[in-house]
Amino acid sequence: MSQSVAKNTLYLTAASIGQKVLAFVYFLFVARVMKPENTGAYFLALSITTIFSVVADAGITQVVIREVAKKPGEAVSLVRRALWLKIPFMLLGVIAAGATARLLHYDAQVQQLVWIASVVMLADAISLLFYGVLRGQHALQFESLGLFIGQTCTAIFGGAVLVLHPTLPLLVVALLIGSLFNMLFSAYHVSRRLGSDVLRPTWDARQAQTLLRMALPFALAGIFVKVYSYVDSVFLSKFIGTAAVGVYSIAYKFTYAFQFLPMAFVAALYPGMSAVVGKDTQRLAELFNDAMWYVAILAAPISFGIWAIAPDAVNLAGEGYESAAPVLQILVFALIPIFLDFPVGSLLNAADRQLTKTAIMGVTMIINVVCNAILIPGYGTIGAAWSAVISFTFLWIAGMYFVPRVISRYRYSDLFKRVTPIVLSAFAMGLLAAYLRPMLGYVLVIPIAGIAYVVLLLLTKSVPEQHLKHAVALLRRGNGSFSEK
Repeated sequence: MSQSVAKNTLYLTAASIGQKVLAFVYFLFVARVMKPENTGAYFLALSITTIFSVVADAGITQVVIREVAKKPGEAVSLVRRALWLKIPFMLLGVIAAGATARLLHYDAQVQQLVWIASVVMLADAISLLFYGVLRGQHALQFESLGLFIGQTCTAIFGGAVLVLHPTLPLLVVALLIGSLFNMLFSAYHVSRRLGSDVLRPTWDARQAQTLLRMALPFALAGIFVKVYSYVDSVFLSKFIGTAAVGVYSIAYKFTYAFQFLPMAFVAALYPGMSAVVGKDTQRLAELFNDAMWYVAILAAPISFGIWAIAPDAVNLAGEGYESAAPVLQILVFALIPIFLDFPVGSLLNAADRQLTKTAIMGVTMIINVVCNAILIPGYGTIGAAWSAVISFTFLWIAGMYFVPRVISRYRYSDLFKRVTPIVLSAFAMGLLAAYLRPMLGYVLVIPIAGIAYVVLLLLTKSVPEQHLKHAVALLRRGNGSFSEK
């Protein structure tokens, strides 16, 4: 992969980290000021609109990214058709979100927040498409800058609201300000590169059918992901109440704030896998096992580390969230199968098994919905946490079942030998951190636990020298080749 693509990957990764950190700190500020009941209403409204954001996009953006990259000369006509095609889906997404809030008999405040958040969804749907065009042109630096500035705008306006006049509608308006900036910023850079005509939607019935047919697998996958990621908030709100959603949102934010970490590896890994699928089985197996090692070495210490300091972590959100600690101690272990599933998904996609992956995601969604419906009425937020762990574990295991179909004679024992010492090292680190935390406090325990984890990895020989070289080479080159032996 070219140096420019590696640089663009670095841009997007750095911006994602900055955006995630800023968004996380801002949400903690919201939680401290608004307390569980209002925080729950805020999070619930955003969860509902996030679910229906998939309807607003309908998988069209992923098709645009791919087709712009393949046929840059046809980008203008493609984007104009895609923009027109998205308009009815965007309206459908808004109507569906508002109707859902009404049909579920939420109070007037939540319904108002959903309608305002639906405008945010519209702006995001447009900027998503335009950033997709820029991605197809390998110009990720604009998206990187836009996402960070947009989040900064939200944090500044929202922070002022929290200090001067803390009200939920204005906090959603703060999100709208960031989204509007991204919509205008992305549209400007697309029009500057392709001409102002690109902003004028155009209708072509035959091409619309083609676009929809190509977008369907992406739309289904997106729907499945959004449902099993956010439906727990809906169940909690109906069975327990919005205050429970507020408590759960703290555990949720702490857990999923780390999902960006394996993305840089996966972005670099995918081209390397694609190049050797069906050509070099041994090399593909090495690539896959190395990738699983990398994500395991990230996921295990995060999971056990947060488990150890969960009471202190939730205290950062202020009073009223103490019951989020046991929820976080369960939910955070969903990160292990989530991280491990990243390489599995890359492998299946590289082998043109997107439908297999989509089917697994569909079954995962069903399992998640059923588990939430069964566990939340009796166990509340704890039940929601276990539902996430169960469904994401299935997602990973089901994907692993198909690995030997892509890598012939693949041995699960190889993966077990690589990952088990890492998990055991993280487990021991977590026990040490949990033991020391009451005496030293979490601020001192975090670096001590980090050092202990590294020492344990070395003692268990979980970090072969060649793996370190491969990790450095992967991040430096962004080509996923692992060729340095």
